Amino acid sequence: MRILHLSDTHLARDPGPNADGIDARDSLRRILAGCSQLAGLDAVLVTGDVADDGSPEAYADVSALVGAFAAERGIPALYTTGNHDERKAFAAAFGDDLLTVTEVRGHRIVTLDTLVPGKVSGWLGDDQLDWLRGVLAAPAPNGTVLAFHHPPIALPGVWLQEKFGLLNPGALADAIRGSDVRLILTGHYHLQLFGMLESVPVWVTPGVINRVDLTAPPGAERVVRGASATLVDLATPHSPLLHVLHALDPHAGEVAHELSPAATAELFSSFE
Repeated sequence: MRILHLSDTHLARDPGPNADGIDARDSLRRILAGCSQLAGLDAVLVTGDVADDGSPEAYADVSALVGAFAAERGIPALYTTGNHDERKAFAAAFGDDLLTVTEVRGHRIVTLDTLVPGKVSGWLGDDQLDWLRGVLAAPAPNGTVLAFHHPPIALPGVWLQEKFGLLNPGALADAIRGSDVRLILTGHYHLQLFGMLESVPVWVTPGVINRVDLTAPPGAERVVRGASATLVDLATPHSPLLHVLHALDPHAGEVAHELSPAATAELFSSFE
């Protein structure tokens, strides 16, 4: 059982470079091309911020690119909402049901919806958590993977993560306690991060459009170029195995933008 985990594609309505000079469509094409020789993929998953502006044109292009990659391999393509997404346009492109259950090789992949319109942070409401408890009431043959956008973990001292992740991780921990959930896959932070929730591994995959480099001065943000993804392997006794993949990109590693602590604080204060 292998999943190609993508996140934060951030396509906009109009093709071409964004304000940082990054072409989101090109980044997505590059990572898919770089992953074209991966063997044994059983699903491809995109955990949110599929569109940067919630536009139907962006969703159509992601659906075409990721859908073609999945169709060539005869595997499902799964998507979750992120804070940049717009539910109505997202549903029109990928289906009205934002909470999905997909079984592949005895593994159950459950997508959740952590989008809170107008907010950068995420939340799982009581109705959604009750639905999840119902799904998990009967175990899957090979366990369950949860997929959503906002991580329920954060690095201490990284205030952007602490403020903008999933704001009720304890409620999710209560919902999965004693269940067969064996892995949680998320995005949003644009960097790779591993942690635990209720003894379940949590993985944050870096962004397709770019990645965040935490070696910037404290309080600042540094974003570097280069598309990334994760190969998730659930098939061995040592699983889950998580391997970060980087596109063959001549601009990978170049700084896309760097904000001072004051500029970062000003930029993100508008989201509070």
